[in-house]
Amino acid sequence: MTIIRTTSENIDFQKLVVLLDQDLKIKDGEDHDFYAQHNTLAKINHVVVCYEETIAIGCGAFKEFDADTVEIKRMFVHPDFRGKGIASRVLKELEIWATENNYTNCILETGTNNPQAVALYHKSGYQIIPNYEPYENVETSVCLKKSL
Repeated sequence: MTIIRTTSENIDFQKLVVLLDQDLKIKDGEDHDFYAQHNTLAKINHVVVCYEETIAIGCGAFKEFDADTVEIKRMFVHPDFRGKGIASRVLKELEIWATENNYTNCILETGTNNPQAVALYHKSGYQIIPNYEPYENVETSVCLKKSL
């Protein structure tokens, strides 16, 4: 497996995100439109894509949240490749890249309807925090944080 650093202009990333959004539409149900507005691909400068040979199998990204913190976004592993530690590798690469850019914290939002994601983040050292904007008062949101 190979992981590359790129931007949201990467066509393989864009293709994986289409699959991610299809998956989230099913999981989020009637809440999907609310979440989708916060997950645009415009100008994401920190994207990683994981490949098995030439096949893009996983991705993730981060955006600056504040001067010390990045928000992890668009984490996805193709269903045919799940259970092999790919999401953990993608997340670790994002954390390393954030540290190289002098960030000291990562935050993220996932949903109560995605227990596999919550388990991944707990296993990776993330702790549940109060929901941050724009997820405050959204009962199906779970926000997490990790100090790098």
